Amino acid sequence: MTVPSREPRGTVVVCEDDPTTLDLLVDELAADRYEALPAPTAADALRHCHYRSPDLLLLDLALPDASGLDVLREIRASHGTTGRYDPRLPVIVLTGRSAHSDRVRGLREGADDYVVKPFHYDELVARIEAVLRRRGPERAGPIRVGDLEIDPSRREVRVDGRLVALANKEYELLLALAAEPTRVFTKDELLRDVWGFRAEGRTRTLDSHASRLRRKLDPEHGRFVLNSWGVGYRLVSS
Repeated sequence: MTVPSREPRGTVVVCEDDPTTLDLLVDELAADRYEALPAPTAADALRHCHYRSPDLLLLDLALPDASGLDVLREIRASHGTTGRYDPRLPVIVLTGRSAHSDRVRGLREGADDYVVKPFHYDELVARIEAVLRRRGPERAGPIRVGDLEIDPSRREVRVDGRLVALANKEYELLLALAAEPTRVFTKDELLRDVWGFRAEGRTRTLDSHASRLRRKLDPEHGRFVLNSWGVGYRLVSS
């Protein structure tokens, strides 16, 4: 007898630098049928928020590479379909900072809720459900660059209405380039943001993915993904 699979209730980025707390939250959320994406740093959280189109961000304030408030500001300052993040992304701050001024500051910067550690998981998941109910199904709309359309909410890509099937990293590379379609992104930037490479190194990973992406988007002319020799890639010419 086959047990029917059930759709995840949503995708949650868990930005928490304490490994024990991070593992606990990821495991508990998975048990409650959420897809939990671990993010031990601010950079990891922003990368997930850009490429994975999550439904909610759980955000610690004390992170090893940046303040959680700066992450929140970056998301809220984004410009909808033309930005790197959905500015309406629900964010719950989960922190050990319990002072009234910290709580007010977090809410003023755009947090949807503020939970102080130590916390009870049952209460936290109830707050997650409440925030998601308030926000409803509205998500950022498609990104359009000429004949190219990217719909992050459905993870779909179309060219002249034709649906294009992309592998995960091809899709993430396309999203990175679409953030600023005419800007040349250096290879180091793309390797860092898409693959998470922390140090420079010789690899053909980016070039091979860019080549496949170019052929899939436009098999005849390769008009979208442009190689700026010796520098990097951009999506379209200026």
